Amino acid sequence: MSERDGMTQQKKDSPSKLLSLDFLRSYGITMRPYLLFVSGITGIAGLSFAPDLPILPLTILSVTFFLSYGFGQALTDCFQTDTDSLSSPYRPLTQGRIKKRDVLAVSLFGLLLSGIILTLFFPINLILSFVAIIGLATYTFFKRRWWGGPFYNAWIVALLCLIAYLAGCGGADTKMIWNPALLATLATVFFGYANFVLTGYYKDISADRETGYNTLPVVFGLKTASVVSDLFASLTFIACGTTIFLTLPQGEGLTVNGYSLLFAIGGVFASLLAQIRLHRVSSENDAHEAITPVVHSYLLLLSAIATSQKPDWSIPLILFYMGFLLVMRLRPMKQQI
Repeated sequence: MSERDGMTQQKKDSPSKLLSLDFLRSYGITMRPYLLFVSGITGIAGLSFAPDLPILPLTILSVTFFLSYGFGQALTDCFQTDTDSLSSPYRPLTQGRIKKRDVLAVSLFGLLLSGIILTLFFPINLILSFVAIIGLATYTFFKRRWWGGPFYNAWIVALLCLIAYLAGCGGADTKMIWNPALLATLATVFFGYANFVLTGYYKDISADRETGYNTLPVVFGLKTASVVSDLFASLTFIACGTTIFLTLPQGEGLTVNGYSLLFAIGGVFASLLAQIRLHRVSSENDAHEAITPVVHSYLLLLSAIATSQKPDWSIPLILFYMGFLLVMRLRPMKQQI
């Protein structure tokens, strides 16, 4: 090989420059676009409890919550390259196609910008956003401990839902924070996301075991982990049902918004399918078949809550869910969720 060919190969194999087209493409993969819908619907659920907003601020907030998950995922990836190099070798960060410091810088900038936007809507969000960023940066420590991972990740996402509500209120009527329906929604987010985290560990068992991540499936095995997952799923059902029941029109009988009911039925069906499949998982290579309906259930149940509060959001949320279905089909690896 000539010296020129050697230099060309070296340039090709070197990490992409910060904010170059190749970097942005690789960073987009690192954000996991198919999971941006998770933070998006979490924020939308929180916003649904706030007073009606004009279309522009509602759009700004929705986009902010939509992107926040991707920035958070990329941030946590910077601290998990050891296990990701074994379980997710397709990711640009583990392949060395982008530098860890560049990913860290863009992720922190994105999260800080999101925090600033949310603070402009409600000043207390500055503190809450900072707490959430610290939580994301320290998640790896808790993931190594079987008792910590799902709960630690879940409180951060539940906090995102609360931040959304406060941003939507803009400082007005925040006494509603103690509304039982809103608290039940936060519980829905907490247990629903905790279940997603726990089932997500199923696809990384061998890599986590080798790199010292003592997740619940690693320490106690698949059977015990699936029973704990059943508990999380059940608590999610109860919390979601409680939210919808508490928001039924008083004195008009059990009149549930039709779209809300359809979303709820779809969410319950997806969750039951997930739990049945989870008990049948015998290899991490098959785990994605159980994890996928967990994500569907999370989106559908929170959509049920949002449409119970804001019936006018029903059609946009149907389009939102259809967008999720499309992006899921385009993800780079079917085994990765």
